[in-house]
Amino acid sequence: MRARLIDFSRRGFLGGALGSTLVGTGSLLAAPQLRAGEDTLRFEHAYGETVLKAPARRVVSLGYTTQDSLLALGIVPQAIRYWYGDYPHGVWPWAQPLLGEATPALMTGEVSIETVAGLAPDLIVAIGSGISEAEYALLSQIAPVLMQAPEYPTYGMPWDAELLMIARATGTEAKAEALIASVADGFAAFRDRHPDWQGQTAACAAHDGGQTSAFTGGDARVQFLQEMGFRQPQALEAISSADGFYTALSPEDLSPLDADLLIWLSSQAKAADLASLAMRRTLRANAEGREVFCGEVLAGALSFGSVLSMPFALAQLEPELIAALDGDPSTAVPSAAKAGLL
Repeated sequence: MRARLIDFSRRGFLGGALGSTLVGTGSLLAAPQLRAGEDTLRFEHAYGETVLKAPARRVVSLGYTTQDSLLALGIVPQAIRYWYGDYPHGVWPWAQPLLGEATPALMTGEVSIETVAGLAPDLIVAIGSGISEAEYALLSQIAPVLMQAPEYPTYGMPWDAELLMIARATGTEAKAEALIASVADGFAAFRDRHPDWQGQTAACAAHDGGQTSAFTGGDARVQFLQEMGFRQPQALEAISSADGFYTALSPEDLSPLDADLLIWLSSQAKAADLASLAMRRTLRANAEGREVFCGEVLAGALSFGSVLSMPFALAQLEPELIAALDGDPSTAVPSAAKAGLL
């Protein structure tokens, strides 16, 4: 399961796997496996096959971030699975406008089969939920259950493939395709605005409880940087964690983070801990004023890696990156200054 970004537990890093989703320019992933029968929709997934007789309207969202896909498609879930963050109904700021006056139930902790049954959904979206096959079997007695496509790990279904799968299950394919095109256009326009940044190195890291970690190539946050045109430092590329989306660093050697741009994911409440990290001072990005600090909301947006959170993150980060990469070490990066990193 996924949880707080900066909790260095499995839950804390699942956002990375989940979003291993951004894809290279012009290479949006293929649609999830789906077959259309004469009067049914069939979805092959990690636990078998799910059949829908018609597009669903009453949907429970059990994936830790699938509420974003549903809301983007105009489907307000009956219930939402809580991941982290203190936001109404588990909906983060970038998606709140799409929630309107709706008040979906918020489910915390393990999935309550009884609660789901009480909502009488006609579809349960459990992509990236981490439910077991036994739970899937139970839930399937209530309503059809969508899981991640079989070729992806539990938390690794690409955002656009997830969106397309949910769209086909809800009869909103045209909207999904337009959303995917819009996100791709946003990144393309960003790259056009900043040709000098293309090919520069960038690292995304977190520091919590005395442990510094870096996100690696399979992670949504790294993929986001790549969509902006940055590449990972070779030292980070050479470090591959077992699950492929983050690696813990030695407190005595942060050199894998040595990059043209260094983005810290944390929260303002924990900024002092990061500011006191002595070895941070050995990094080139620190010496040259090219550190950017992401507080809870922006870090969450990068961790969600969803169709809604990525445009939000792109808009929030751009002015920070302009300050960090202007070539003048004396230019204060607003977020780094506020976090006490200067």
